[in-house]
Amino acid sequence: VIWEAQFGDFVNGAQVVIDQFISSGEAKWGRLSGLVMFLPHGFEGQGPEHSSARLERFLQLCAVNNMQVCMPSTPAQTFHMLRRQMLRKARKPLIVMTPKSLLRHKLATSTKQQLTDGQFQTVIPDRRTKAKDVKRIIFCSGKVYYDLLEQLTEEQNGSVALSRVEQLYPFPRSALTAQIDSYPNAKEVIWCQEEPINQGAWFQIRHHLQHCIADRFPLYYAGRKGSPSPAVGALKVHIKEQQQLVKDAIHGEHGSAIDAE
Repeated sequence: VIWEAQFGDFVNGAQVVIDQFISSGEAKWGRLSGLVMFLPHGFEGQGPEHSSARLERFLQLCAVNNMQVCMPSTPAQTFHMLRRQMLRKARKPLIVMTPKSLLRHKLATSTKQQLTDGQFQTVIPDRRTKAKDVKRIIFCSGKVYYDLLEQLTEEQNGSVALSRVEQLYPFPRSALTAQIDSYPNAKEVIWCQEEPINQGAWFQIRHHLQHCIADRFPLYYAGRKGSPSPAVGALKVHIKEQQQLVKDAIHGEHGSAIDAE
């Protein structure tokens, strides 16, 4: 069963069901569920009621492998994610953040071979760069990947690696550590997100990122500053913020150089 929201923002009307049954039904009553939730989530300039499926709330509910939270960025990834959900023996809820703009994005495509072969990748590496040239590693999830990719391509920037974290829970520590290990000359890691710093994945996965990095080099945040609202209402302000967080992720001395209040 797939439950799809018109916009992920509207999922807050189902918060009681999510808290009482979907996230904790197995722990409380031994009731298994393979429900899939498609929640459009992405900062596309449509305002505070049409931008956020409250990713942070789902990640806060995650523990002891009670459910899966994914953010696939290509058609092939979505296909393999759903195929895995159907074939795996364990029944767990699957929460999917699905940016609407990727339905028509010119870069969000897959070949026939990518659909027929392979499997769901929890982390997708950067295939543009030479490992020895990389000084900064950016990890991100969702549609912001394409904003970053377009900017890096325009700059012909080979010193910044851009990797996608397609599954946020259970967090793929081993795959992420392997990515970091593949860059022998890296000096820093950036987590980039579209959401304000007090929302999105940052505070829910920072400890995982730090575990993967260990004490090798610093971890910085690039994204919007804290806000009680998911997004701004003015398109011009949205575009300015989006351009700034992309710039911060690629060139910022310490990412966006901000912290939560």
